[in-house]
Amino acid sequence: MTYQAFYRVYRPQTFREMSGQTHVKRTLQNALLANKTTHAYLFSGPRGTGKTSAAKIFAKALNCEQAPTNEPCNECATCISVTNGSHPDVIEFDAASNSRVEEIRDIIEKVRFAPASSRFKVYIIDEVHMLSTSAFNALLKTLEEPPPHAVFILATTEPHKLPATIISRCQRFDFKRHSTNDIIERMKVVLEDINLPYEEQGLKVIAQAAAGGMRDALSLLDQVVSFSGEMLQLEDALLVTGSISQETFYDLTEALKAKDVAQMLSLLEQLIADGKDPLRLSEDLITFYRDLLLLQTSDHLAELLELASPDERVVALAHDFTPDMLYGYIDILAKTQQEMRFSHHTKIYLETALLKMVHFSGGVSPVTMATTEAVVSPELAQKIMSLEQMVQQLSAQLQLGAPSQAPNVQQEQRPRAKGPSGYKAPTGRIQEILKDATKQDVQRIKAVWPQVLNQMQKSQSALLAEAEPVAASSSAFVLKFKYDIHCQMVADNQTLKAHFTQLLAAQTGTTYELLCTPEEAWVKLREDFIREHGLQQQKETQPSTTHEVELLEPPPTETAEEPFIDDVQLLPSQDPLVVEAEKLFGKDFVEIIED
Repeated sequence: MTYQAFYRVYRPQTFREMSGQTHVKRTLQNALLANKTTHAYLFSGPRGTGKTSAAKIFAKALNCEQAPTNEPCNECATCISVTNGSHPDVIEFDAASNSRVEEIRDIIEKVRFAPASSRFKVYIIDEVHMLSTSAFNALLKTLEEPPPHAVFILATTEPHKLPATIISRCQRFDFKRHSTNDIIERMKVVLEDINLPYEEQGLKVIAQAAAGGMRDALSLLDQVVSFSGEMLQLEDALLVTGSISQETFYDLTEALKAKDVAQMLSLLEQLIADGKDPLRLSEDLITFYRDLLLLQTSDHLAELLELASPDERVVALAHDFTPDMLYGYIDILAKTQQEMRFSHHTKIYLETALLKMVHFSGGVSPVTMATTEAVVSPELAQKIMSLEQMVQQLSAQLQLGAPSQAPNVQQEQRPRAKGPSGYKAPTGRIQEILKDATKQDVQRIKAVWPQVLNQMQKSQSALLAEAEPVAASSSAFVLKFKYDIHCQMVADNQTLKAHFTQLLAAQTGTTYELLCTPEEAWVKLREDFIREHGLQQQKETQPSTTHEVELLEPPPTETAEEPFIDDVQLLPSQDPLVVEAEKLFGKDFVEIIED
């Protein structure tokens, strides 16, 4: 007879043989006994947790000749034919290979016919999430109101891919991952049946590698049994599953505690050379340090240990670290593990994580603390003592209500005063620009101002909408802001300033330096500049030589908004915006209104 894998030979045939899933078994058995079974069920959960096996057992119990019963007898003709897969009224349908709407229509047409030799016609649709949208739509009405003799059992590992309309028409059962103890107990049954002695630590390694899947565990057990000789040993399980022994983890952690980088990296290199996966190695290290935390917490948690065993050496090693240290190691490995999933150089990531762990100082054990105190220099100890005394003096002064002032400590120099908005305008630099400012430079910037704003993002141009260039030299210009907060935001945003000057350079051919100032500061700065340089007396004595310009009068109040351009300002008829408007619409259609 052809050899069959363990997971096929030892598939459970009754609810009693199923491992775990108590909530599913009890609900279905109670419904069978009370004859209150419904027409549609949804079994969801990870792979290898017993969804298809439970569906077959439920189908046998529904059609068993001894029904109503909570367990199939597995002796009548109906139970035997369902177990063999030859019963005409229990139809298994693989949606992964039959996802088209035509296959579902074939089911819908045949479901109306009465069962051939049993009470119910049971359809088990595996991997139902693979059906197409049109197939789901075709199944919907039949699933909601099937004939009284039809029962649908849908199984899936990804229930989130099912339409809500399908889920709402089913009784849903969520299968959970099997615990390590459940998997070990099932493997013991298999090994006792084939009369093969075993080491329980080897079974624990297999259960850890299976990650909660019974089918994966039995497949790995089949491999280990084929590899082993007369006994299943721990070394065989480690070699087949690619896991690492506790002794290796102990040596690696000892090297980490001693900060022996050479020994630690040598052990890692040997593990990689033996074919160990760095990603799997990081997972096992996290599990090992989790076991050390459990050993620190209590001596009664041995049953929860995954990789470590509660012997004296491991317990002593666990108490050499503080919980903060172990938490830090787990955090470093977890973050590295996420980065390793997107890289082909996983070994380098793991080496870097181990080096981080060597230099990590999140906590020190009492033994290490005593050793560290002897290494501290006398100068550092004296500084620590003086700081402790200072803290005590400050605490005493605060309790007595005295002002807190540290003795013999020089007060830091106060920062320079800022304006109401918290922004300090570069007054000195602006004064230098005003000395070289000309009407032509500021007029050139104003002429291209609308085009530059249109090329910027809306969020950036909104900050400059209320701004205005008020003075310019050949290499820099001053931008006055109506609102102080906008001035602060633009001055602090180096990316915006760089982008703006690039756009301005593309329009004018000159790269200007941008200086920001609030409106209030600009008014005061302009008054000071006029007073210091005597420009007002010059303007009062010199007559106007052209009708295109007029002398700039000193601002009567701080709200004056006339732009400073060297020492003149444009008449409204010469404003670049007015000139541009006259070009577009003609002079007859442009009317200038003075505010």
